[in-house]
Amino acid sequence: MYICNVFSDISAMETIHVKDLTFSISIPEVQILERVSRVAEHLTRDLEGKNPLFLCVLNGAFMFASDLMKRVNIPAEICFVKYSSYQGTQTTGKVNEIIGLNQDIAGRVIVIVEDIIDSGFTMQHLLTDLKKMNPAEVHICSLLMKPGNLQVPLNVEYCAMEIPNDFILGYGLDYDGYGRNLPDIYTVVEK
Repeated sequence: MYICNVFSDISAMETIHVKDLTFSISIPEVQILERVSRVAEHLTRDLEGKNPLFLCVLNGAFMFASDLMKRVNIPAEICFVKYSSYQGTQTTGKVNEIIGLNQDIAGRVIVIVEDIIDSGFTMQHLLTDLKKMNPAEVHICSLLMKPGNLQVPLNVEYCAMEIPNDFILGYGLDYDGYGRNLPDIYTVVEK
């Protein structure tokens, strides 16, 4: 089982402007990929011989899922589901299923691949939906987690980094659709 490491601030190396906000780099790509590799090693070891199905939560987890799958060294499949609960920089608290799971997961080992666990409502909703489909096991794997904002109990077994309760973008995460293509993660510094 992989335990999250608390992220410590890195001095700003670059500032960018996205729409009406200013962001500064907080987690460089090299550090992200190092943590992704560690999580992949743990998943490879823990799920050996289980033929897991990785369930990537779109849109934000696409970069994490891609880098993770390249480093997981066991037979595995991947599919995609899309949920949303954000509007602008705030979570709405309401989860909307946009694209559902079209694959039989009864008896399968499922690994949910998420970009960030903030309030936990999206993950709780997804877990409830998945339980109805009778998987053998369900594991949560998240790139980032905001423990200070978590509002529901979750067992996040695989987490690359814990971060403060700041608004971030980059490496798949966005601000109103922008910034997903940035290889580093940025934190808002000026609203």
